[in-house]
Amino acid sequence: MNRTDRLLAIVLELQGKGHRRAEDLAETFETSKRTIYRDIQALGQAGVPLISTPGRGYSLMKGYFLPPLSFSTDEATMLLLGSDFMAQNFDAQYRAAAQSASRKIEGVLPEKLREEVHYLQNSILFISRDILERSPRAELLQQLRRAIIQRTTVRFCYHTRHTVDGKGEQNTREADPYGLVHVGGAWHLVAWCHLRQDMRNFRLERMESLELLPEIFDRPSGFTMLLSRSKESRNIVIRILFDHEVARWVQEAPSFYTACQEQTPTGLLVTLHVRHESEVLQWLLSWGSHAQVLEPESLRSRLAEEAQAILKNYQ
Repeated sequence: MNRTDRLLAIVLELQGKGHRRAEDLAETFETSKRTIYRDIQALGQAGVPLISTPGRGYSLMKGYFLPPLSFSTDEATMLLLGSDFMAQNFDAQYRAAAQSASRKIEGVLPEKLREEVHYLQNSILFISRDILERSPRAELLQQLRRAIIQRTTVRFCYHTRHTVDGKGEQNTREADPYGLVHVGGAWHLVAWCHLRQDMRNFRLERMESLELLPEIFDRPSGFTMLLSRSKESRNIVIRILFDHEVARWVQEAPSFYTACQEQTPTGLLVTLHVRHESEVLQWLLSWGSHAQVLEPESLRSRLAEEAQAILKNYQ
């Protein structure tokens, strides 16, 4: 954080928290007490009315406020919850930016509204599956973000989980990174794949040995993340009947490929649209005898073979 940003942040911190000691400010902004003393002096010279109280620290003179932003309780809550969530799911650089944004938003809220927002903030919690900083994905995410900003082609080794024959494969890909998507607790790269000559989504956990190449690309002017879909359609239709015992739980934990669900006298009828049968094989097996595949016949045979193989492991 540069000095200008820190001076503004100190004013917002004092406006939002009331009294703050030099050591508190130093800890918040990850700097030294001596730097904070210099910043306080600079703010005073700039005309900011600061009050120093022994044992309590610094505060703003009553009645001094920066021009406030107008947020409703719901708007402020969503902004702060959103920044909390982004802080959990991004690397250190963007986590610090999210935390700084939170302080600025809190700082310009009227006291009564701030109390309401804090109450709601402490009543709604988003929990990420892991902390990105401890994951090898953190550096990968930083590199991909840089490649997206610089419009740089990337090369990486990719482990494909679902293929036509159901066996995973590993190959080297070159791709033009267009964007990043966070879905179901996992980051995905949306990119134009040179090998497939089509748009593809690459899961970050399956990427290794990432390189940023010197080639520069131009992202299509009409590209949007919401409409980016692969031309490779999910043209395999799978119909499964789940018995009444697990119907509720299937609705609670549906497959990503679910197209529709229908309650019938014999159970829950679920229709899936997939590219490869292997994409839903493990999900189907997780329901055991409670799931009966009605079509296609090829998947019925495959599940029977897999069940026989599992049985052999316990004989």
